[in-house]
Amino acid sequence: MIEVLVVDDDTRVARVNTAYVEKVPGFHVAAEAHSAAEALHRLETLPGLDLVLMDHYLPDETGLAVVQEMRRRGHQADVIMVTAARDVSTVQAAMRHGALQYLVKPFAFAGLRAKLEAYAELRRTLDGGGEAEQAEVDRIFGALSTPSEPELPKGHSPTTAELVRQSLLSADGPLSAQEIAERTGVSRQTAQRYLKLLERTGRARLTLKYGEAGRPEHRYVWATRA
Repeated sequence: MIEVLVVDDDTRVARVNTAYVEKVPGFHVAAEAHSAAEALHRLETLPGLDLVLMDHYLPDETGLAVVQEMRRRGHQADVIMVTAARDVSTVQAAMRHGALQYLVKPFAFAGLRAKLEAYAELRRTLDGGGEAEQAEVDRIFGALSTPSEPELPKGHSPTTAELVRQSLLSADGPLSAQEIAERTGVSRQTAQRYLKLLERTGRARLTLKYGEAGRPEHRYVWATRA
């Protein structure tokens, strides 16, 4: 099994990401961490970790700072950045610090699954050992080049999409467009538009709440919930 550490400052998001990882055959989440200090502690106390899913925005330090400290301490676990940070400088820094992949939030299960399956294939290739001809080298370096998730449609903001996503993740049950609007500060119409987008892409599920009269109320829940 590939042992994984999930690092995210939001406990609910960490649980969702853990559920994602556990759905991929061959992967097991050994622990979660919600701060830089906790992540480093987990790395010290769980020496068998193979992979870290690293958020960048942590309460006490950045994810990239954690990666730097990992390497300074000699921890060799591989790193996939899983974060809402999408500025080019952060992406470039992640590459320089040795992150194997960079997955931008929000994403669906399929996006993470593709990254993990590609990582598993890379591990199998490298575990074979021996010498590599150019074709084999090219295959190794291309193993993690998985297709990225489609961009948001024109006119949709990644920031607003993330706000809606986080609202669904942090909810105890299904939410209406009006409830999403109140939580995020966007208009009800905007909330409805993003909720429909999330439903179309399989990230959210639509449920209906029937009242005593009139049309049923549309309510949405993050797709990983049972």
